[in-house]
Amino acid sequence: MNTFKKSMSFLTVLTLIFLSGSQLIAQDVQIPVIENGRAQVIPELENPENWIREDLWVETEFDSDRDGKPDRMHVDVTRPKQTEDGLKLPVVYETSPYYAGTAGMVDGLFWNVRHELGELGSNEVGEGKSRRAHPEVIRRGERPIISNSQIKTWVPRGYIVVHSSSPGTGLSDGAPTVGGDNESLAPKAVIEWLAGKNNGYTTRDGNEKIMATWSNGKVGMTGTSYNGTLPLAAATTGVDGLEVIIPVAPNTSYYHYYRSNGLVRSPGGYLGEDIDVLYDFIHSGEESMRERNNLRIRDTEMAENMDRRTGDYNEFWAGRDYLNDMPGMKAAMLMSHGFNDWNVMPEHSYRIYAEAKKMGLHTQIYYHQFGHGGPPPVEMMNRWFTHYLFGVDNGIRNETGAWIVREYDDPANPAFYPDFPNPAAEPVTLYLNSGAPQKGSLSLNKPGKQGTETLVDNFSFDGESLARAEITDHRLLYVTPPLQDSLHISGLPTINIKLASSKPAANLSVWLVSLPWDERRNGRITDNIITRGWADPQNHESLTESEPLKPGKFYELIFELQPDDQIIRPGQQIGLMIFSSDKEYTIHPDPGTELTVDLDATTFTLPVVGGKAAIDW
Repeated sequence: MNTFKKSMSFLTVLTLIFLSGSQLIAQDVQIPVIENGRAQVIPELENPENWIREDLWVETEFDSDRDGKPDRMHVDVTRPKQTEDGLKLPVVYETSPYYAGTAGMVDGLFWNVRHELGELGSNEVGEGKSRRAHPEVIRRGERPIISNSQIKTWVPRGYIVVHSSSPGTGLSDGAPTVGGDNESLAPKAVIEWLAGKNNGYTTRDGNEKIMATWSNGKVGMTGTSYNGTLPLAAATTGVDGLEVIIPVAPNTSYYHYYRSNGLVRSPGGYLGEDIDVLYDFIHSGEESMRERNNLRIRDTEMAENMDRRTGDYNEFWAGRDYLNDMPGMKAAMLMSHGFNDWNVMPEHSYRIYAEAKKMGLHTQIYYHQFGHGGPPPVEMMNRWFTHYLFGVDNGIRNETGAWIVREYDDPANPAFYPDFPNPAAEPVTLYLNSGAPQKGSLSLNKPGKQGTETLVDNFSFDGESLARAEITDHRLLYVTPPLQDSLHISGLPTINIKLASSKPAANLSVWLVSLPWDERRNGRITDNIITRGWADPQNHESLTESEPLKPGKFYELIFELQPDDQIIRPGQQIGLMIFSSDKEYTIHPDPGTELTVDLDATTFTLPVVGGKAAIDW
């Protein structure tokens, strides 16, 4: 890694500071200060009293609230006061639908999941019945402050920090669409303004223009969760000026967020949430516009296309999948995600990372072993921003690969690998040996004829209870012998399963677990659940068209579980658990549906670093 010392090549500005009384002296402030390829904190920029904060509006090229005028986005700028003297600096930009507040968790907000597959649940709301309750967001604060995130990290290092509220939220015009085109085009308009376009205004509905004269035209974006989705949304537009994005736990496809291989599946922790629930949750925009937005977006477009009955993929969902929009993307990308994020699952980042590599974009991925959120270390982000925004040749452009935090390591000290999945990982096929209602076994060699085994669906037992049970007919469990040495899994496990259902529709859930189950209260999130997956057997032929199952007929499904990179400790057993309704994620139909698995035609493929030769049990 190159080392960069202070030099006259960097920007120097003359500022005046008060020492005592009214005495003024001049002092040179060098911006930026680069050491070891990173922008350093500059003491003169640490004091908020030396920052300029301003609110303004940027006009877009769309009218998503259909009021006959182009929507304007509310923008908040925080910059060093030295930019008043002609200094131009790069921008770190975050945009969000959350800044003005969100709806409360009222009764009936989520969809009722206690119903048969193929039906819609209804909730009791007030004196009558409605599909869901629709709470109103009470906008937070009268003063147009958006957010303070990013400011303390980046302004002292010589960056300008910009925030904006998404369409239909806070003081921004428009309608929230939860993944619609306006959520990509809104940050695009802000970036164009930062790059010199004359589309900024001092007020929401006035004609006085304002230019971003203090911007050097180079923009980097970051944020977490929804705020991490929007940098990707902006990047897919191919907008000039957006040099680099650092999305953290981004939702890259709303279908993958609310469905799984054709199955209606909730994000972890939010049973019964769907895209229209998220719409209500963020709709904090102008009160007088909400009713018409609700009618057109939530009650028409979403209601007619989200399809909770079948869970099939359609044009509505395809339009909210950023993988489909990537051909125009040219920004560099450092992606960050948690392998145990069961809200925005780890596949979201992997699918975009893999495509960016295919496109030849400069990209790396940072995976940690925790749950939702978790940005890369600041020093890592700093190197990316320093290169792409300040133009410092710090070697980052020549670096590719994956940073992975090992199970018991500090997130600030990830291990480096040439890629994810680990290039040394090889698929190892495991075969199922009968054992229900207790435990069957997983073996490396294909056994003799095993026949079939049957489980009985009952959503009242959660996944943990099923994994820990010694005997139960509500799941099928197949385990390896105890590991004699550690086993490194890296990639996407795949199940090829042949099954029959006693009813025309059934949930299918698959967990990969580490046994014995660690019951300690302070146990780590990695200790028990390795990874998971879900699928709808009705979509065995097509993701876009369900086919009712013929009771007793066997169907073959092949699908991947969530990506993972984990080292399983010696003494543990790896268990493949097959069950039907997942209490924390799926619809809850009446108990009793039987799933029968053909063991001889079912295999499980595990990506193992070192392949079959690395397995010791």
